[in-house]
Amino acid sequence: MTQELQMTPDAVAGGRTDISDEVVEKIAVAAAKAVPGVVELGGDVARFFNAVLDRVGLDQVGDARRGCSAHVTNGAAVINLVIVIDAGHSVPEVTSAVRAGVTQAVEAYGLQVDEINIRVDDVAIGGPAA
Repeated sequence: MTQELQMTPDAVAGGRTDISDEVVEKIAVAAAKAVPGVVELGGDVARFFNAVLDRVGLDQVGDARRGCSAHVTNGAAVINLVIVIDAGHSVPEVTSAVRAGVTQAVEAYGLQVDEINIRVDDVAIGGPAA
């Protein structure tokens, strides 16, 4: 005697979905770079090493998350950004726009943003920051 297995089409398996810190960092960096007045991300040392990598043909190494760290706990993210602002832009206006853009981008992935800390590391005068 055979038994038939009945399946319910709308039954969905349970489980947990975690979004890694690195994914949040990539999302935050992309959103921050899109804000007018943000020249680049990362502190002096990170930008120096990135310039060296650019010169030897490894220009994409480390770019996706440079200048950002994030920590996700229970679906909520705390994000730290290090940015370089273009000369002539208002720091409060740029950082406010960065917070708004990053929050919108991260929340589009179903996470809550608890905090975005921003350090303005440099001002670019007449081109990319040194």
